Order: sequence, then C-alpha cells, then structure tokens
Amino acid sequence: METIAVVDFETTGLGPTSGGRATEIAAVLVRGGEVVDSWSSLMNSGSWVPPHIQALTGITNEMLEGAPDSATVMRELTRFTAGCPLVAHNAAFDRGFWQAEMQRAGIAPDPAHEFACTVLLSRRLWPEAKSHALGAMTSFHGIRFDGRAHRAMADARVTAQLLLKVREEIARRFALDLGDADVDHALLATLQRTPLRWLRRGLVEHVKAQRQTA
Repeated sequence: METIAVVDFETTGLGPTSGGRATEIAAVLVRGGEVVDSWSSLMNSGSWVPPHIQALTGITNEMLEGAPDSATVMRELTRFTAGCPLVAHNAAFDRGFWQAEMQRAGIAPDPAHEFACTVLLSRRLWPEAKSHALGAMTSFHGIRFDGRAHRAMADARVTAQLLLKVREEIARRFALDLGDADVDHALLATLQRTPLRWLRRGLVEHVKAQRQTA
C-alpha cells in the first residue's frame, strides 16, 4: 500500500532564489485512509527571521539558536520520507525550499520525491469555494486545526486531512470511471494538471494507461 508524505516548510518568508531559508519542516505519513506517522524539527540555517515572520509563525531567532543545523535536519527528513511521493499545500513553494535545502545539504534527489498539490486539486474538485488557501479549506470541510497555524506540524496535519478529503471525493465522484483503480499519487499528479472541464477525461486516460502497463 502506497505511503504518501505530506510536508510543510516554515521559512524566513522569501523564496529560496531570493535568499530565503527554511526554519522548520514537518512530514506526516499517510497510508490508506489514515495518518500513520509524523516527524518535525526546527532547523538552524544561520539566517535571520524578520519580526513579521516571527509574529506570523511564532518561530523566533532565539528558538533557532538551539536547533539542529539545516543539513542534519534534511538528512533526517530524507530518511523519514525515503521512497514516498510528496504532497503539500501550494506545493510550488514547498518544492522550492525542499530542492534548495537538499542541494545545500549535498543530498542526492530521491526519484520518489515528486510533489502533488492540494491547492491545485482543491481548485478542480471544489471550484465553488471562495478561497483555496489552507485556512479556508479547513473551514470549508470542517477540518479541526490541531495546533497553531503557520507552524509546520499543524499545517502538515491539516494538509494530510485535506488530502484524505481529496481522495475520498475523487473516489466518490468518479467511482464508475475508476472501477477498482486506486486514488494514488500518480492519479493526483495527473488530475492537478488537468483543466476542470476535462477532469473526467484525464482520470479515464490515466486509468487506461495504468492498465496497459500492468
């Protein structure tokens, strides 16, 4: 059974190409229909956290002084998520920091570490929602926030629950098209790139392709 790692970074607020660095990472493992494990850590990159980011996340420069260095954290993250495809909310942001911090740590890419995005999937499944930001999606689905928003573990856990909602909705809405096929990460990655009006076609084509290569 496939295990997906749902990840969330907290950062100094800038993109990695503009000098931004990660300050905290969390990963939540989802297998089948439940969360089976989780891990998180603050990370000290030597970068300064601006006051407005400290206010948003609650992560202060003093907290990071005693945190493990970034390379140590990224090596542990690599071990924890080995062989798992990845999911994040607004994955383009997290992917950028994932790749930048892995490269800084000298860690070779894991071929399994491809991202699917719950923002893109939510836009396709629930276009009627006023916003697809994480906080808005928790309210839309009645998901309980466990912990402080904008801390990595709290956001990763909520994103994991949203991922389960996404998979349940795809299975319910397209039951006849799916047959006995799983709502796996590969299908999520396909559907997030499929225009809304062609969503069913994208799903059917994916299932056909899977069965041809089986």
